[in-house]
Amino acid sequence: MRKGGPSIQEESDKIGFVPVGSAVITTAGKLSCKAVIHAVGPRIGEGNEDRKLTNAVRNVLLLASEQNFSSVSMPAISSGIFGFPKDKCAKILVEESKRFLENEITSIEVIEFCIIDDETIEYFKIQFSDTKNKL
Repeated sequence: MRKGGPSIQEESDKIGFVPVGSAVITTAGKLSCKAVIHAVGPRIGEGNEDRKLTNAVRNVLLLASEQNFSSVSMPAISSGIFGFPKDKCAKILVEESKRFLENEITSIEVIEFCIIDDETIEYFKIQFSDTKNKL
């Protein structure tokens, strides 16, 4: 949020509480994108984490589609300080994104995953390989 400037945080503050599994949208502030979609992922140990993460991914994609975005970039939601297992995160993000593109009428043409660590990248590579082999 720092690179986007204070306007993103100000908008987020106005939105207020957002339940786990949901997503909301704000302007992009100083970032070079159309908007920022904020997904609320689960913390490990709170229960029903897989379903909550699946819902968060789906809600991000629904919001992006409602805005007629052609692309969206997602981080490995909840796999950092929230402690969600990186392998399960990769599986859920890739499978739910694939399911969304196959089953929804959408403007989205590209879904990117913004991954910042090598361990997580390896799990995503495995998922892409598995998904490719299932086609």
